[in-house]
Amino acid sequence: MSVSRIASRYAKSLIDFAQENNKLEEVKTDMTVLDKALESRDLVMLLKSPIVNELKKKEIFNVVFDGKLSETTLGFLNIILNKGREEFIPAISDEFEAQYKMMKGISDVKLTTASPISEANLASIKSKLLSSNETAQQVEIETIVDPSIIGGFIIEIGDKLYNDSLAYKLSQMKKQFKGNQHESAM
Repeated sequence: MSVSRIASRYAKSLIDFAQENNKLEEVKTDMTVLDKALESRDLVMLLKSPIVNELKKKEIFNVVFDGKLSETTLGFLNIILNKGREEFIPAISDEFEAQYKMMKGISDVKLTTASPISEANLASIKSKLLSSNETAQQVEIETIVDPSIIGGFIIEIGDKLYNDSLAYKLSQMKKQFKGNQHESAM
C-alpha cells in the first residue's frame, strides 16, 4: 500500500474519532505541536530506524510529548507505534492537516512579493481571493519576500500558479523578442 493511502486512512480515522469525541480542535492543536517536533531530523530518523525497538520508541514519545499532547493524540500515536507504522507519522500529520482544512473549508495560499506587503494590501488580496471561485470559504495566506521577482506578485493556490511578477513578464518579453529576431532573419 502506498504511503499516501496509509497516511490518508490513519488521518481520516483520527479525524473521525476526534469528531465523535468532540476533540477535533484539541487534536488539531496537538498535530501542530507534533508537526513542530517533526522538524527535528533526529526525531524523524528515530521513527524510521529499524534498530530502535517499538518499546523504546514508545518511551521516547512519552517523554518528549508528555504534557504537550492530549490523551487522544498520545493514544493514537501509541496505536501507530503498536502497528509498526511509525515511519508514516510525518505523512499522517500532513494528511491530517490537509483533511482538516478541506473539512473546514480553508484554502492555503502562498503569496510571493518582491518586498514586504502592508496589512492593508494583504487584507485587500484576501478579500479578492475570497470573492473569487478559486478558494474555499476561508483563506490562510503565507507571505514570502523574494526580491528576485523584482516587482508584482506570485500567488499559489493548491496546484494553480498565478505569476504576475515583473521578472516573469520580462522573461516573456525576452522570449518574444528572440522569436521576432528569428522571423526577421528569414
